[in-house]
Amino acid sequence: MQKKVDDWIKTNTQGYWKPLSQMARLTEEVGELAREINHRYGEKTKKSTEEEKEMVSEIGDVLYILICIANSTGVDLEDAFNKVLEKYEKRDKNRWR
Repeated sequence: MQKKVDDWIKTNTQGYWKPLSQMARLTEEVGELAREINHRYGEKTKKSTEEEKEMVSEIGDVLYILICIANSTGVDLEDAFNKVLEKYEKRDKNRWR
């Protein structure tokens, strides 16, 4: 995924945004995902004028900008994932038993 995003950015844009701008964008996208989850599973009902959004699209937006942040700051997401999973496996080994 990181290579696909990097190739797309290199051929279709002027480059990655600065990390702080990307963080603001990630915050916006997480907010849109939160709003959709709240409409579907929470107490806040959707207004009749609001369009129906797909969860897959909102999650995809969050994933895309997170990949952009990782690429522009030199973070290997597979390595980051493996490290956090190892942390949880050690910390929570017997937590739910």
